[in-house]
Amino acid sequence: MNDLSQSEFYILLSLAIKSRHGYEIMKQVEQDSGRKVLLGPGTLYGSIKRMLQSRLIQEVPGDNPRRKYYTLTENGRKSLSSELERYDNAVELAKRKNVFKNAGLVKLDL
Repeated sequence: MNDLSQSEFYILLSLAIKSRHGYEIMKQVEQDSGRKVLLGPGTLYGSIKRMLQSRLIQEVPGDNPRRKYYTLTENGRKSLSSELERYDNAVELAKRKNVFKNAGLVKLDL
């Protein structure tokens, strides 16, 4: 499995709880990232297109026929899980090596 881009990671994270349409994904990514990741329509729909082709997400019916809704596939769930494990391992390594303290960083309690 390839590492996800930052945009792809946050898109998968936003779909981990429920299916969403594009605008809802954009807003959820903005909220989840603390406004550090702001997806414009071009970035969002370019990422969605690649993720559909990679079978990380799929289109599903929603409550508004004028909007396209997306959900995670099993492959998308595995990819997100793998990425979260990679991040968790990196944070644990940084803690063991006192990187947070030595770099003057605030220690994260995840």
